[in-house]
Amino acid sequence: MPLSDCKVTTAIAVTDMGKAKEFYEGKLGLSGSAEAPDGGIDYACGDGTRVHVYPSASAGGSGATIAFWETQNVEGLVDELSSAGIGFEQYDQEPLITNEKGIVEFENGDKGAWFKDPDGNVMAVGNPTS
Repeated sequence: MPLSDCKVTTAIAVTDMGKAKEFYEGKLGLSGSAEAPDGGIDYACGDGTRVHVYPSASAGGSGATIAFWETQNVEGLVDELSSAGIGFEQYDQEPLITNEKGIVEFENGDKGAWFKDPDGNVMAVGNPTS
């Protein structure tokens, strides 16, 4: 079976599982499973996907987007997460020019907004049209 036929899960390294649980459950509103063998937790998301958060000393080192949640209502989700205490990144360099809420609208109509977890892992929400 080729990789293109396999289900994929995002795995996010964190340094402190207590802080991670507060963030992923308390602020993002995700529901976690029982502890996994690696000390991490799986968080179920839409369409059978999941995010696996696990302890690691090398957390937060990427700087690139490591998880992306698709939504048809970027503004509504940004408002909801902002009210839960999530701060959205502000960018001012093409092609990422954000508005006051931290939302980018691309020429093709796609929208996106980026935020970080306590370890600096970058995540995004967006509504790709393609």
